[in-house]
Amino acid sequence: MAKENLFTIPNYFTFYRFFSAPLIIWFIVSGKETLFVVFIIINLVTDALDGILARKLNQHTDFGARMDSIADKVTYALAFSGLLVFKMAEIQPYLFSLFTFIFLGVIALLHSFIKFGKMSMLHTYATKIGGYLQGAFFFVLFFFGFSPVFYYIMISWAILSVIEMIAIQMIIPEMKPNIKGLYWVLKNRKS
Repeated sequence: MAKENLFTIPNYFTFYRFFSAPLIIWFIVSGKETLFVVFIIINLVTDALDGILARKLNQHTDFGARMDSIADKVTYALAFSGLLVFKMAEIQPYLFSLFTFIFLGVIALLHSFIKFGKMSMLHTYATKIGGYLQGAFFFVLFFFGFSPVFYYIMISWAILSVIEMIAIQMIIPEMKPNIKGLYWVLKNRKS
């Protein structure tokens, strides 16, 4: 079995997200909203860049996919924590849908650990688009204010994408990184 190169440009972006997490936690705890927003946006941008660079530079590794999935979960946990701390007044009427999404995400994570013994690393098209929508919503919220229409678009997409992830996990026999989506899983299953 060939040894994977861990020291790739995409992996450096992923490592950055891990190393920045304690600093972002400190920004949340100490009430430093501006620094929190700046660092979360940097994390969201590096999340997008690591995937793009992995494909463009042909530096995709299973290790990188696993680490990216973990870093994604850490970044989203930090973003949601900051959202609840800094924007609770705006988000409070919408907590049911937000916690529905979080609950489904936890179910998907637990299902993956129970069935496959590891974290889900599907990176479907729907979850990628959902990540961009969530990042854009976050940016709009902190810089321009809460938009109910944008929130409902973002949270509806997020909930549907995590339901798709659960359905895929129920169908596939083993966890593989970068599955495009349920349509392709079903199409391959018929072949």
